[in-house]
Amino acid sequence: MKITWLGHASFRLEIEDAVILLDPWLEGNPMLPAAQHDAAIAGATHVLVTHGHSDHGADAPMICERLGIPAVGIYDLMQWWAARYDFPTIGFNKGGTVKLGRVAVTMVNASHSSASQSAGGPVYTGTESGYMIAGDGHVIYATGDTDIMADMAWMGEVHNPDIGLMCAGGYYTMDMARASYAARKYFNFRTLIPCHYRTFPALEQSAALMKEVLTGVDVIEPQVLQPIEV
Repeated sequence: MKITWLGHASFRLEIEDAVILLDPWLEGNPMLPAAQHDAAIAGATHVLVTHGHSDHGADAPMICERLGIPAVGIYDLMQWWAARYDFPTIGFNKGGTVKLGRVAVTMVNASHSSASQSAGGPVYTGTESGYMIAGDGHVIYATGDTDIMADMAWMGEVHNPDIGLMCAGGYYTMDMARASYAARKYFNFRTLIPCHYRTFPALEQSAALMKEVLTGVDVIEPQVLQPIEV
C-alpha cells in the first residue's frame, strides 16, 4: 500500500486494485503546484469525498469527468453532482459499506459542516463524514474534517484501524493536542499521518507535539507527492 499526501487534507491511496483520491484539492491548493497536478491524479480509479467544502470537493467533478471515474460519497452530494455533471457517482450513507474494487469503504460520522457554493449562495450537500478504508491487510481511518467525538470510542472498537489520517490543524478542525488525545484514548494506531495542517498560517505548522505525546505510534509528517509505504 502507498499513501501519498497531496497537501492539506488530500491523499492518493494505492490500495489493493484501486487508486483512490481522497478529497483531492488541486486548484488553489498552495501546497500542490500546478505542474504536479497530473502526477497527483494519474491512474486514479475513484474519487472519495468527505464533504462539500471547496478545499475537499470542488475539484472532484473536474477530475471525475477528465478521467471517466466515479465520485464516491454521501448520498445527497452525489445526487447533486449526478444532476449536474456527466460522470458516475456512488452515493451511500453512514454505516454503509461499498466496495471499490477489492477495497471496502465504510462511511462513519464526523463533526463539522458541509456545503458547496453556487451562484445563489451555499447549497446543502449532506452531512460531513469520515471513512474506514479496508484493504491490503490494513484499515485506514480517514477522519475528514472533525473534532473529537464520543463516536470514536465505538469506531475504534468496531473497525480497529491501524492507520490514521487525522485532521489536526486547528481553527477549522481539532488541533494537534485534541487529535493526539483522540488517537491515544480511542484508537490503537500503528501509523498516524496528520493532515489539514501547514496549509495556511492560521493552521498548526508542526506535528512535534503529536510525536511527543503518542509514544509507540509511528507519527509521520508527510511530504507532498512522496509516497509512504505501509
